[in-house]
Amino acid sequence: MDEIINRVANSNLQNIDLEDFYPKGKRVVFDIKDWLFEGLILREKDFRQHAETYDWSQLQDSYIAFTCSADAIIPSWAYLLLTTKASPFAKKCIVGDLATLETILFSEIIQHLDTTRYTDKPVIIKGCASKPIPESAYTLLTQKLLPVAKNIMYGEACSTVPLYKKPKQ
Repeated sequence: MDEIINRVANSNLQNIDLEDFYPKGKRVVFDIKDWLFEGLILREKDFRQHAETYDWSQLQDSYIAFTCSADAIIPSWAYLLLTTKASPFAKKCIVGDLATLETILFSEIIQHLDTTRYTDKPVIIKGCASKPIPESAYTLLTQKLLPVAKNIMYGEACSTVPLYKKPKQ
């Protein structure tokens, strides 16, 4: 009987699963529509009062996406004020939706990713995530790997899609 050998495990293939980098923490969409006068107008005095009396501690270690679902014009300073209140508790505050929040989080993660271990190695970027990994994260990761990787593939070791092969010098 021949021994079964896992050639993938014994190869120099480097697998990157973006789920491994997924930041832990609650995601919160903080909609300010209820803080508007008649759901349409931001009154500074009332808005400041809401921001002052809100229990920001309930957002401890959260990632916050500030938004307004009402069709209202919100001055930029309003989101800045909310950021000053939430920042002592939140891990991150942005203006936008959850997709924008995830995009920003992964942009920062990939920007700081040390790619030295992938130098001159074939790399597989794992697809099919169960967590909300933005499509842009895969693009940013590919761009980050281009200067260092020997090959870049997408998928699983058993069925990859070749994306890039470093030219021979």
